[in-house]
Amino acid sequence: MSTNPIKAYENVERATIPGRELEASVLIRAAALLKHCQDNWKGDILDDNLRDALVYNQKVWSIFQGELVRPDHPLPLSLRQDILRLSLFIDQRILDIMASPSPEKLNVIIQINQNLAAGLRGLPQSS
Repeated sequence: MSTNPIKAYENVERATIPGRELEASVLIRAAALLKHCQDNWKGDILDDNLRDALVYNQKVWSIFQGELVRPDHPLPLSLRQDILRLSLFIDQRILDIMASPSPEKLNVIIQINQNLAAGLRGLPQSS
């Protein structure tokens, strides 16, 4: 049985990274996938890389949605509601991009992911 060393490292990394840092790194990865698509745009079609990046982002935000609606979630309700509203915007934008791809439409998702990651890490947010 062959083991992929990269997968093994990712599994160890996931098991040892604290919660907020893990969330931040997932958001940074999601933003990086979209940025890669934007930088290597191949016309107004939904190619496999863009589809994969959008699906990854959708999964990330779906997980956040599931966590934020838990009654025992530690964040204040008003902050959870704000992030949930933001997640609905992300969902709508992803669907819009899938229906009518455009590299400019990726900007807002990339920026939101990066800014939320910076907030989770306690870093100044980019503009």
